[in-house]
Amino acid sequence: MTVIGFHNSHEQVHPADLLRAVQHAEQVGFTAAMCSDHLEPWNERQGHSGFAWSWLGAALATTNLPFGAVNAPGQRYHPVIIAQAIATLGSMFPGRFWVALGSGEAMNEHVTGHVWPNKELRDARLRECVDVIRALLAGEEVSHEGLVTVDRARIWTLPEQQPALIAPAVSAKTAARHAEWADGLVTINQPHEKLREVIDAYRGAGGQGTLTIQVHVSYDPDADRALALAHDQWRSNVFPPPLCWDLDTTHAFDQASTFVRPEDMHDAVRISSDLAQHAAWIAEYVDLGFDQEYLHHVPKEQILFLDAFGEHVLPQLDVTAPAPAVAIDPPGSADPLRPHQTPQPAVLP
Repeated sequence: MTVIGFHNSHEQVHPADLLRAVQHAEQVGFTAAMCSDHLEPWNERQGHSGFAWSWLGAALATTNLPFGAVNAPGQRYHPVIIAQAIATLGSMFPGRFWVALGSGEAMNEHVTGHVWPNKELRDARLRECVDVIRALLAGEEVSHEGLVTVDRARIWTLPEQQPALIAPAVSAKTAARHAEWADGLVTINQPHEKLREVIDAYRGAGGQGTLTIQVHVSYDPDADRALALAHDQWRSNVFPPPLCWDLDTTHAFDQASTFVRPEDMHDAVRISSDLAQHAAWIAEYVDLGFDQEYLHHVPKEQILFLDAFGEHVLPQLDVTAPAPAVAIDPPGSADPLRPHQTPQPAVLP
């Protein structure tokens, strides 16, 4: 049994339309949802940048779905602010919210005016942020000096159970590095050999929890249109790291994708007018061991996709609802302090 969720792309769709889409996704049989957290779209044609954290409150309140979000603490977001946001959503919607904490992309983070660090430094900064966030979610008062600075921070409204902190990774090296702190792993569709390497690296390093994949798809009854829409919206997203991490503006991504051909899109997006083929692709990820799949329809039109998959694809799969999205022990705290308890100061190394 597998969770089949709907990915909400804030870079591509107006937040009001996206809210209606995720409500519709629940109605047609999707059992979970997740969303991006971007300040910049990947290209001019996408054209949106709704604020994920405002939208998440509305989405959680108007559906019964569990939600995840992808976030990069440490530069554009201070980790104390992210801890407070996680705690509030976790308190209001127990067991229904998780967050994937990554090292970020320059396109969203350069706005602070700080130097964009190299990957090793970004990963080290992320680990400090994770430790700060976990301690705050456990009810501790935190002070910390390092790649991020925290002065006597405390979160006063705490959830009964800490929401799960998930590790995003597209490479085996990153998956192994994050295994020691994560409550699960999330990645994106890649060749099966690469996905096996990512899974093996995460589990081999002691990684626990769920395995989640975000799958980029393009569907239209007309096969040529399905390809054309994928090329229009997602050709700026075919570049492997480090290019996708280090380009710093929407314009730069548009320039880099000038010579990407429509036929090049098949490596990044599952494109077909055949709904049975889409169902078969989803089943392949289940066979690889993924517990949750979140489908991202890369064309802007979402309702056609949701209706078609709800009627013809989901019934072919053994779809289930996810377990509560809470931290595990280890690495998370199994018994966080309650709001009425007196916190003990934590000075992180």
